[in-house]
Amino acid sequence: MISLLQTGASTACFYPLETEQALARLGKLGFSVAEVFFNAYSEMHGPLLERICWECQAYGVRVASVHPFTSGTEPYFLFGAYERRYLDTLEYYKRYFDAANVLGAKVLVIHGAKKGASVPEETYFERFHKLACLAKEQGVFVAQENVVDFASESADFLARMRSALGSDFHMVLDIKQAVLSGLDPLALARQFAGEIVHIHASDHLPGRPCLPPGEGGFDFAALWEILRQEDYQGDAVIELYAHNFERDMQLQQAKAFLESL
Repeated sequence: MISLLQTGASTACFYPLETEQALARLGKLGFSVAEVFFNAYSEMHGPLLERICWECQAYGVRVASVHPFTSGTEPYFLFGAYERRYLDTLEYYKRYFDAANVLGAKVLVIHGAKKGASVPEETYFERFHKLACLAKEQGVFVAQENVVDFASESADFLARMRSALGSDFHMVLDIKQAVLSGLDPLALARQFAGEIVHIHASDHLPGRPCLPPGEGGFDFAALWEILRQEDYQGDAVIELYAHNFERDMQLQQAKAFLESL
């Protein structure tokens, strides 16, 4: 059995339910680990962040990671051609690091640039490294997620990024995004097992790229073995879209399935 800390779920599973309510719903389902997907700036400070913290304490939930609601704008704000806007965005992302620290999260998920970005790869890697260094100063890992239609959908791109960033390269393995990109999630895991710090877990069947774990044909046991060999110390967080399941019980069943392996 792999030394996963625990199996969790993302508040994104219940989008567009408000983040604090989604977190409480996960707690009621018995999840003790969660990814907090921020959906508004007001959730990263003040009363709403306090409410999110309260829900974590009420249900005994540990926050493993945070996901920025600005992921879709990263190609423009972080990896666009206008450097001043990029520098301003670095300052903005410090607020995510602050919120991650308040919640106790160690991973911040980054989508990055779209394919054919307006900046060269070398600039992408330099900017990502700067962001990673700022996060590290606050005890947070910035981790590159593999995402379809983004530069990171390519294993070759990720390999070049690893070479450029060295020990500051960390990765989120997203199974559904690998499937949507036409990649074998197990092959991707073998290639980057030493750098994976977080997993977005989902299952799949032909023509159905995102299902609750246990409802498809993906070999999770093989993935666990790949990661076990690298002494993986992260979490497996179930991340689905709301239309990928019909009943909350399916998330509970998915959790039980993953924890039985």
